[in-house]
Amino acid sequence: MAFLEKPSPGRVLLDDTVALTALIEASQNLHSHTEYIIRVQRGVSVENSWQVIIVVSFQGHCHITRQPQQVSGISLPLPPKKLLGNMDREFIAERQRGLQAYLDFITQHHILATCELVKKFLDTNNYSANYTEIALQQVSMFFRSDLKWEVLEPLKDIGWRIRKKYFLIKNKEQPKERQVLSWVDLGPDKFLSDKDLQSTMKLLTSLSNPYIHPVTFASTGESSALVIRMFNEKGSLRDQISKVKPKEAFMKKYSNPKKTHGLELQHIRMYGRQILEVLKFLHDKGFPYGHLHASNVVIEDSTCKLLDIENSLLGLPSYYRPYITQFRKINTTESIDVYSFGHLLYEMTYGRPPDAVPVDQYPPIPYTSVVSVLQSILSTEACKTGMPTVAQLMQTSLFSDVLLSHSEKLQFKIPAKLRDALKTAKESLEKRLQEEQKMNHQYRRLTRAQSHHGSEEEKKKRKILARKKSRQSAYENEEDLPVKYNNNSGKSLTPV
Repeated sequence: MAFLEKPSPGRVLLDDTVALTALIEASQNLHSHTEYIIRVQRGVSVENSWQVIIVVSFQGHCHITRQPQQVSGISLPLPPKKLLGNMDREFIAERQRGLQAYLDFITQHHILATCELVKKFLDTNNYSANYTEIALQQVSMFFRSDLKWEVLEPLKDIGWRIRKKYFLIKNKEQPKERQVLSWVDLGPDKFLSDKDLQSTMKLLTSLSNPYIHPVTFASTGESSALVIRMFNEKGSLRDQISKVKPKEAFMKKYSNPKKTHGLELQHIRMYGRQILEVLKFLHDKGFPYGHLHASNVVIEDSTCKLLDIENSLLGLPSYYRPYITQFRKINTTESIDVYSFGHLLYEMTYGRPPDAVPVDQYPPIPYTSVVSVLQSILSTEACKTGMPTVAQLMQTSLFSDVLLSHSEKLQFKIPAKLRDALKTAKESLEKRLQEEQKMNHQYRRLTRAQSHHGSEEEKKKRKILARKKSRQSAYENEEDLPVKYNNNSGKSLTPV
């Protein structure tokens, strides 16, 4: 969140999971510049806060450092400059409000909020490390231990996580095949023991499901993990919807795509049913996913395949966590998958993600059966009271009669001991989410109460009430005066 003089609510995702609050204040130096102090708060705890200072210098012009007016094609509402009168108090107050709107826009934009520049600007101490260098060191150590692999090129910033890096590699024994190596830091939701995590990661290479992209190699270290998969030349489903090049940076590809298009109904139904099938498969196995979105789906021979099924094991928060923490009914990995499916279905239908959630108004399309499913997941009522299960979604008219042609045998044998460990880890993950949702709910109630108490209308009511009390008190005092006077007069007439 980013707040100036009059805070307005917003949320920013830092380090994949951390929400910040910022309040800007202005202090004026009449000789050279004005300082805008951003008081930043992590989460709902006032104790966990710090300051960032923006200096606006006036040397014949107005200049704010590190405040771009456009990022990856997105126009940002930076307040206008002023050559004369830029030291006036009214102008400074106006610019302060403008900077608040600027920060609110950035921190409430789902993609801009994950930008490394935003994170480093608001939280420098936690983002000073060079994760590209760290990843290169870890990957180099891996290649020294297994000489059959060779790095072809780094795939710079193709993902949205700062602490996850990608490299295009090849196996020297199969030089024509291109594979992707991903390296990532373990996240805050990692609840498996190191031994159980390593065992489960190794199981991923034996997993057989037509709707899961195969894992070639998977391993974990003390604080990070490394996974290898085949590289898909056409990119993800989001790449195809947005008509962008798969190797381009995430921000460049998705922040403001120009040529997006929704899918035809037959593809929406087919892909949707395939994804529901694999979600049900994972749920039945007791395997947490929680990372469904259009960039984690690839299409091969008209078949959807999920990526990054290891993310929950590694403790990585969901792409949609800033939304999920606002709705207490989305409190299990299964409900996260259903909610994420709603986002994906919207994107497949309209060619872009929803502008905001909940969604109660939908652009016109000829697919009424799609809209009814979207309403059951993304509407205000659904987010507050509960959404359908995966099995219920499969029974809707949109997906129930879709024929699946794959007869491949499904294989994913999880030993009983590991299954118990996965169940415990899943419960711990959900408990942490529910605690954060509870704190956010309490914080929003407190904020609304404070906002109401400080509103102009409420101030007027209190002033009117105070005047009434004052007049009533004055009237009562006036009534008491004759009584006191009479009493005093009576006393004065009494003989001594």
